[in-house]
Amino acid sequence: MSGKSRQGSSVLRLPTDAAGALPAVILVAFFFIVPVVGLLLRSVTEPTPGLENYAALFGDSTYMRVFFNTFLVASVVTAVTIVVAFPVAWMLAIMPPALGSIVFGVIILSMWTNLLTRTYAWMVLLQRTGVINRTLMSLGIIDEPLPLINNLTGVTIGMVYIMLPFMILPLVGTLRAIDPMTLRAAALCGASPFAAFRRILLPLSLPGIAAGGLMVFVMSLGYFVTPALLGGTANMMLAEMIAQMIQSLLNWGLGSAAAFVLLVFTMALYAVQLRIVGAKRLAGGV
Repeated sequence: MSGKSRQGSSVLRLPTDAAGALPAVILVAFFFIVPVVGLLLRSVTEPTPGLENYAALFGDSTYMRVFFNTFLVASVVTAVTIVVAFPVAWMLAIMPPALGSIVFGVIILSMWTNLLTRTYAWMVLLQRTGVINRTLMSLGIIDEPLPLINNLTGVTIGMVYIMLPFMILPLVGTLRAIDPMTLRAAALCGASPFAAFRRILLPLSLPGIAAGGLMVFVMSLGYFVTPALLGGTANMMLAEMIAQMIQSLLNWGLGSAAAFVLLVFTMALYAVQLRIVGAKRLAGGV
């Protein structure tokens, strides 16, 4: 009798659980599924029904160069961000809590600064008559100004600065969870600092690297303002091309097709990441 009552109570709880999840389902459907479906429909119906927009995207060398440049910039930015963020995250993980909180607050504060303001600041710093080139020339390190803007170098510098907090945050949590006694034990066993880093610290920090790297890469794929201002037309990325197609050329069909292709690539990369790393480890679990 008690078993039947427990079974009945669990059955009765199902509608309540479903009702609790209903607002989240509606939110996802309204803000994600409906726009994506609309995007897909426009890509195959405008200006005429069919797959002409996708054929134009993959058949034109200009569009393919933009696709290649988008993934190249995202890959370079992700790699450089990991290299720069790792020592910063390790410093935050081992420094005293009071000092670490101050440094951590400065890093978070940079995320609250307006994106356009930060990008224009880098334009001033990186131009031929900017502070960086003038300082290097006054020190005698260079004889002529370095080309630091309107190229891949400028885009990388500006985007790495913006993406650093998104890489540091998951890395700090992963590094703080590593027992310091593990590294001390490795040193007592005769391991060099580089060997301890390569065989202990780096493998244990892979979940944080994977989570931050995926976040930075996906965000970089769809970035618009910084590449447009620091990269110029020669380094156009897909988001800028989509904006031009829709705002300037009013070509909604081709722009929707390009946006849908970018979405599919992004979701595919995320699925591969989950497959390789695992959802639990990606979230920082064991």
